[in-house]
Amino acid sequence: MNGSGIHEKNALIGVNGKGLNGNGNHHKAVKSIVCLAKQKSCRQRWNIRPSEMSINTLNPIRAIVDGMKLTPNPEKPMIALSIGDPTVFGNLPTDDKVLQAMKDAIDSQKYNGYAPSVGYQKSREVVANFYSCPEAPLEAEDVLLTSGCSQAIDLAITVLCNPGDNILVPCPGFSLYKTLAVSLGIQVKLYNLLPEKSWEIDLQHMESLIDDRTTCLIVNNPSNPCGSVYSKEHLQNILSGEPCSFTPLATCVLYLHDQVFPGCTYQSTASLASDVPILACGGLAKRWLVPGWRLGWILIHDKNQIFGKEIRQGLVKLSQRILGACTIVQGAIESILNNTPQEFYHRTIRFLESNSEICFSELSTVPGLTPVMPSGAMYLMVGIEMEHFPEFQNDVQFTERLVTEQSVFCLPATAFEYPNYFRIVVTVPEEMMVEACTRIREFCQCHYRTCSRDSNELDQ
Repeated sequence: MNGSGIHEKNALIGVNGKGLNGNGNHHKAVKSIVCLAKQKSCRQRWNIRPSEMSINTLNPIRAIVDGMKLTPNPEKPMIALSIGDPTVFGNLPTDDKVLQAMKDAIDSQKYNGYAPSVGYQKSREVVANFYSCPEAPLEAEDVLLTSGCSQAIDLAITVLCNPGDNILVPCPGFSLYKTLAVSLGIQVKLYNLLPEKSWEIDLQHMESLIDDRTTCLIVNNPSNPCGSVYSKEHLQNILSGEPCSFTPLATCVLYLHDQVFPGCTYQSTASLASDVPILACGGLAKRWLVPGWRLGWILIHDKNQIFGKEIRQGLVKLSQRILGACTIVQGAIESILNNTPQEFYHRTIRFLESNSEICFSELSTVPGLTPVMPSGAMYLMVGIEMEHFPEFQNDVQFTERLVTEQSVFCLPATAFEYPNYFRIVVTVPEEMMVEACTRIREFCQCHYRTCSRDSNELDQ
């Protein structure tokens, strides 16, 4: 206590001078006490806890898939219809012009350093020119380049919302919206899509969710996981608040990748918006079949300057947290956008449409299943009439057993907050798609049961 150590010495040696137990073994006692004190001190000093953001971050797809018991039938090769990566099977390569653009960018050695956080000025000009139209003109200042469309969505949500705010998200919808929002303390409100109307938005339900803390409406067009493409009329109703009575939201985030089947027309939402400001998010991943190259963008459509300088400055500041888009891909983007032949796009769309038609046609005649024909993208949703499959409690168990018995993996739509459906990715080779549909049919025929209600109707 006095700095001399006398008090500590006296306390340890004891009255009789022979140690704490009187036999002179006080050195062992001292060592033991010191070790215990150190352990206790370490326990008190080290108390490292994960952040609230990390605790609140959850990827629903990973949470569900990781919890499934996926043991394929060893007698049948695995067919994965769950992976939203068009490059997995090697049957959908990107165009040679796209590859050459990357090679040229590398060989130039002009793009090995850091780029501005929002992207090279020239690259932003190229993207602006590619997507600009008379109804929705764009300049370089209206474009931010990002690390894939995922970062674009992240920046768009983050710049518009504070903790305690809420956003409107489609159901079923891409799970990343919720993953990003909830981690930031933003509430997610799910508005319904209508499968009987090719997954149009239930505008009345969406209206019922809006309150004074609603800051953002997310419209996914074309849709993941539904493959729907909205008509011009439906988009106009979304933007105007008709036929419902709600006031259109001041902000709208749009995710796009422009893959639309023949006979359908992709309508840019921004070209229809007279006063609603829009942040349109897109990227190279799906249309150019290079998801690993990680180049995306935000297009700022704000005809009436409703966003003002603050939102634009906010996006720039957020982009400076982590330098995003790959500089080499930025160097190649001009050639990619301007020199990729139209036949490449047409060939990709024809393949996706053909596989979608095969899948829809085959599964439409399977008892207990209700597929919904898509109009674009690379996904198809299939409804499960669970009352005809009493062995399974939900879509997760259904798809889990499908893997066990038939080695076909479809993603249960519970991952998209839409139970009793599953999603099929139609990018697999055609022969694999046919084989997968055959196996799904066999599985359903094995487990399908007629409901008592159906039996009664037949008796009548």
